[in-house]
Amino acid sequence: MGPETLESLQKQAIAEVLEAYPEKAKKNRAKHLGVDNPEGVKGSCDTTRSNKQTVPGVMSQRGCAYAGSKGVVWGPIKDMIHISHGPIGCGQYSRGGRRNYYIGTTGVDTFVTMNFSTDFNEKDIVFGGDKKLKKALEEIDELFPLNNGISIQSECPIGLIGDDIQAVAKVHKKETGHQTVAVSCEGFRGVSQSLGHHIANDMIRDHVMPDTSHRKDFDSTDYDVAIIGDYNIGGDAWSTRLILEEMGLRVIAQWSGDATYKELAIAPKAKLNLLHCYRSMNYISRHMEQEFGIPWMEYNFFGPSKTTESLRKIASFFDENIQAKTEATIAKYTAMTDAVIAKYRPMLEGKKVMLYVGGLRPRHVIGAYEDLGMEVIGTGYEFGHGDDYKRTKEDLGRSTLIYDDANEYELEEFVKKLRPDLVAAGVKEKYVFQKMGLPFRQMHSWDYSGPYHGYDAFAIFAKDMDLAMNSPVWNHTKAPWDKEVEGA
Repeated sequence: MGPETLESLQKQAIAEVLEAYPEKAKKNRAKHLGVDNPEGVKGSCDTTRSNKQTVPGVMSQRGCAYAGSKGVVWGPIKDMIHISHGPIGCGQYSRGGRRNYYIGTTGVDTFVTMNFSTDFNEKDIVFGGDKKLKKALEEIDELFPLNNGISIQSECPIGLIGDDIQAVAKVHKKETGHQTVAVSCEGFRGVSQSLGHHIANDMIRDHVMPDTSHRKDFDSTDYDVAIIGDYNIGGDAWSTRLILEEMGLRVIAQWSGDATYKELAIAPKAKLNLLHCYRSMNYISRHMEQEFGIPWMEYNFFGPSKTTESLRKIASFFDENIQAKTEATIAKYTAMTDAVIAKYRPMLEGKKVMLYVGGLRPRHVIGAYEDLGMEVIGTGYEFGHGDDYKRTKEDLGRSTLIYDDANEYELEEFVKKLRPDLVAAGVKEKYVFQKMGLPFRQMHSWDYSGPYHGYDAFAIFAKDMDLAMNSPVWNHTKAPWDKEVEGA
């Protein structure tokens, strides 16, 4: 399919989807959909409307502010206990689903996969839960004495009934001397989990950054870096750390996958902050730049091309010694990744992919697919902002359908019209498209696979895409358009 044909098909798909809406909804959704290409002209990546309230009644793929704070930013910090203040459901749903790997003894010195909740009931809603929360904090310190702090993650009812979690946290911290952070991240705040990221970043800024106790005796080197916004899904942060150390850098902190409270506190000692998930952690990176003078850069370790590009950019911040080691590291892995491409590219060459994920993946994974010869023809963010879309344009390889906060109807119709060979999105979409007879990869937590970051991990990524695309199971089911041809 030529570029002009693809672009016209994408525009036609948008027009057909919009025709199904009432006039007001049509006008609203038209601002969130478009087509862009790598050429320098101003396109949809520059104009797509984003970070706006979802149309009421529409099945959105977004999460809430509580999910952004507890599920993304605070939850993976392994030696702190994160208690959900509210009914049990939110705490259970946000427990362990993102596969944030960590090292430690669960229940003794690490607590990531445990569910701590004040378990609200009707009585608590009517009379308030401040006393219940205070009692829960006391029980935590009694039962889990090796915890290095507590964060209180508020759910929707807390903002409605007015529990003063900040006051409770302040009293508990004064009585025990333990770090206790109250995060007002009620799910109804904002338009998506993105506000939860921001709130969580602000609480780290206000409560962790001022804590200098761990920085006083810390011995810095000229090669100290911090990994920011990598949540160690499937071991991603570990594979990233290995490459950085191989090129001669010392990773003093990784936020927040497999992180300790101390790592958060000593991050201002880094010489460079390496930002993986821009959307969820750019706020604290900007703060550390302003407050401590630490530069930051966004990096991309998906696929060998982007990994190599990022390594050289990182090395440019340091001396010739680091730059030489970086080139040696790149050379070491080139033969391996070339072999991976030689093995899998012939089976994946020319296959079309549509992406719909959160955070950074709608743009970061494009290069990894292209390293395998696959073509991304559609991408979009669940909770992206304008600067996310502008960054996406740099990674486009061809005419690409752009969609923001797409609902299930739009995704299904776009897929039926563009007929991709693979859909890579979240768990909510997984079974919809598999039942349509389409290969699918769950790109929020790697479909129980991973890691996907770095050179070694590219072999896992390539194998997973091949398994998804070329599994014999697809011989026993057909996509809707194939069925239409048969019945014609």
